[in-house]
Amino acid sequence: MSGVRETAVRVGRQSGAATPDGLSGSGTDTAHRQPAGRADERRRDARPTGTDATDADDPWARLLDPAPPADPHTPYDDGTWSSDPYAHALRTGRGPLFLRRSDGRLLLLELERWCAEADAADLEVLRRCEGAVLDVGCGPGRLVAALGARGRTVLGIDVSEAAVSRTVALGGQALRRSVFEPLPGEGRWSTALLIDGNVGIGGDPRALLDRTAELLAPGGLLIAETVTGPDLDERVQVHVTDARGAAGSPFPWARLGTAALLRHAARAHWAPVDQWTAGGRSFVSLRRRGTLAPPRRTTNTSAEPPNSTAVTSSQRARKPSGDRPVAEA
Repeated sequence: MSGVRETAVRVGRQSGAATPDGLSGSGTDTAHRQPAGRADERRRDARPTGTDATDADDPWARLLDPAPPADPHTPYDDGTWSSDPYAHALRTGRGPLFLRRSDGRLLLLELERWCAEADAADLEVLRRCEGAVLDVGCGPGRLVAALGARGRTVLGIDVSEAAVSRTVALGGQALRRSVFEPLPGEGRWSTALLIDGNVGIGGDPRALLDRTAELLAPGGLLIAETVTGPDLDERVQVHVTDARGAAGSPFPWARLGTAALLRHAARAHWAPVDQWTAGGRSFVSLRRRGTLAPPRRTTNTSAEPPNSTAVTSSQRARKPSGDRPVAEA
């Protein structure tokens, strides 16, 4: 949810590197996450539709199979990003939409930017992506669609039904699932994206970095958007609200500047690669080290708002920056 343009509120992609198993992707097919079922049903759901390719010649089959089983007792819809007013804003593509903190301050979400086509700053992110790409908190899917249009193998995940539907409508591959749930291709993705403030997902940066490392292959690349400005490192309780005062359920969120993210990454499984600014937004790239500690599996999906990280999905409106509240109540 980098839509936090100061972006720190998302509240909640060209390098030609090889893809897992030599994958080359087509981004024009669509997939939609359905309720967890048998493993073969999940694979059919995750694979691009409109093709009769066999597992032997289908790159998606090689990447997505086997798909880890989801816990049928753990809901992936936590009611934060999936319900109004966030879902309503995604369907219309119009704001304003805010994250209201527990102290009453409002952070403006860049909904219109999220719902628009990828801009120059986004395209610079796409240029740096390697191999098969997993967009965590894909929101309305502008990055998934842009990568797919370039023939890249890319999958978006989001806990918001409206975000996934919008991504699929753009021709992108997307699953309705939390990053903390079992996902296809774990340990084989070449690049993971945490854009539009999505480094805040779950309100625990270390847990999110640990989980992202599990999803990537050794040497895999993480590209994250951070808050522009001071060295912000905070945990907040927020809920999504609109101009009418309609409010979603509260959830934990985190807001990090570049220095703070690098500190957390240094204690995890990451080596810094680069940092840059574009279009008034700040980005960091990290490479996953080869050895990981035993995975710390969690089934708590309530900590992750749908894409955006809450607003991480919508993209065009200017997101509140971590340091620039839009208003106070």
